[in-house]
Amino acid sequence: MKEVTIYDIARETGVSPATVSRSLKDHPSISEKVKIKIKEKAEAMGYRTNTFASNLRTKRTFTLGVIVPRLDSNFMSTTLAGIEKEANESGYNLIISQSFETQKKEVANATTMFNSRVDGLIVSLASDTTDMNHFKRYLDKKIPVLFFDRVCDNLECINIVIDNYKMGYEVTRHLLEQGCRSIMHITGNQNRNVYSDRFRGYKTALEEYNLPLNPQMVVETNLSIDDGIKIAHELLKRKKRPDGIFIANDACAASCLTTLKANGVRIPEEIAIAGFNNDPISQLIEPKLTTVNYPGLEMGVMVAKFMINHLNGKPNVTDTNKITIEAKLMIRDSTKKK
Repeated sequence: MKEVTIYDIARETGVSPATVSRSLKDHPSISEKVKIKIKEKAEAMGYRTNTFASNLRTKRTFTLGVIVPRLDSNFMSTTLAGIEKEANESGYNLIISQSFETQKKEVANATTMFNSRVDGLIVSLASDTTDMNHFKRYLDKKIPVLFFDRVCDNLECINIVIDNYKMGYEVTRHLLEQGCRSIMHITGNQNRNVYSDRFRGYKTALEEYNLPLNPQMVVETNLSIDDGIKIAHELLKRKKRPDGIFIANDACAASCLTTLKANGVRIPEEIAIAGFNNDPISQLIEPKLTTVNYPGLEMGVMVAKFMINHLNGKPNVTDTNKITIEAKLMIRDSTKKK
């Protein structure tokens, strides 16, 4: 079906195409009576504003691309809410896609965003992404790329994070202060800064207590609910179990805790368990889960502000490419041995 143009409306209403154009843009030189007549005719004919042509003239689409690993994460959905709030208030739309934790899908998403002429790209990396070439075409075209949470240190882009190393250290240090001396760490793909930094924090805390790092006490998983259940069942088979577990997200920690508890393990008396992210599930289980509050909404607002300020030529007050937002250890009953 042929797209309705301003020339079609002009022919139907007996005015010039210029008058139609000005009327649809609410130009003050056109009378209200004529504006109403033309807008009603445009609506009746199914006219759509050609924003694409307009955008070609301005060379801006006022659209931001956002690529995240997955949408079914409380942290990610909260962060997206912050990005969307700030973007909408500044007159920007979002195109949101998920990589499903694969570089292949991330590359496809980045290509689609590029072809859609987004003004800027916001990314949290997939777990297996190692090659960053799919972002270089943006940088070559001077299209800004900003990373958050799971970031890239080897591109000249802004990275917005929390101090995962510090928080990994604080979680492990807390377990040690509760008397734990055999602490297991359940982590994610070490390609990603969030998991490698939490792991480094865990190692530092053990070193401070002169405890050796036992490779068998570090397990890399996808940190899914099923992984938490699987870990719990494996621990139930052991004669010698850890007295503390630091799990790098709450969903996995909650399923591990509830499975152990259902099989007679006393939490935290026998095994203290801590998670990460402060998802709602952390307060719905019993005992409530010690975790790290990860301020997703605040991060999302900051991400969008930095991107939009850059696009609008406003200076972002920073002398570094890495912006760190404060996170906080939330101590609850799942680790209170003392």
